[in-house]
Amino acid sequence: MALTPGEADRLLLYTQGLLARERHNRGLLLNVPESTALIANAVCEAARDGLDLASARETGRSVLGAADVLPGVVEFVTDVSVEARFDDGTRLVVVRDPFRTAHEASSVEVESADVPSTSVIRIENCALTPIGLTSHIHLAEVNPRLRLDREAAYGHRLAIPSGDTIWISPGETIELGIRPIAGSRVVIGNTGVVDGSLDDPELRRRALGTLRACGYLDTEAQSTTASPVDVLAADDAVRALMRLRQASR
Repeated sequence: MALTPGEADRLLLYTQGLLARERHNRGLLLNVPESTALIANAVCEAARDGLDLASARETGRSVLGAADVLPGVVEFVTDVSVEARFDDGTRLVVVRDPFRTAHEASSVEVESADVPSTSVIRIENCALTPIGLTSHIHLAEVNPRLRLDREAAYGHRLAIPSGDTIWISPGETIELGIRPIAGSRVVIGNTGVVDGSLDDPELRRRALGTLRACGYLDTEAQSTTASPVDVLAADDAVRALMRLRQASR
């Protein structure tokens, strides 16, 4: 069985959550990894059941209370973030105050909304459904039905506050501020075409070529107006990417 990095991560999270659930059912107080896994898994399963983002987030907040965890866990785990696959795509869900204590830890830094972006990118939704973009997704690897300059987007994310989501309606074209991904600039998972340093030029060339070859909509050497053929190819893009990854093993 071949799994994408995201699917492998999801299976690991499920296993961690199942272990945490069994310990919780035995009356044990949960530690940080256990409580985090249980909440994150509940969010992912709610998304799989067809709930929207807000409902899935509330499901995560209903799993545990302060009495279910070890001392210090409530103060340490002030939010739980997980990428869940919804009916309309994968989105980042941030469960704040996961134990319903209304506790705000002063040590947690909230990223400012007014951090300046370095550039602007135009994105067109060529799908028949709304598509959401979360704050920290690597823009070059976003939904194959979004047409954008993926080369310009490579190594960047949206210039919006952490945990926020931008929604693009079907047929809508918007311009959004972007900024370079910070930190170690290593991306693992998502489509799996990077799985390494964003500053590696050969990896960049290969990743962009793979996305385009698999049908991820791009402005490079493509018409600016999507046709039904474009959208059909984009719907098959993820499967094409999987086949290519399997063949390279």
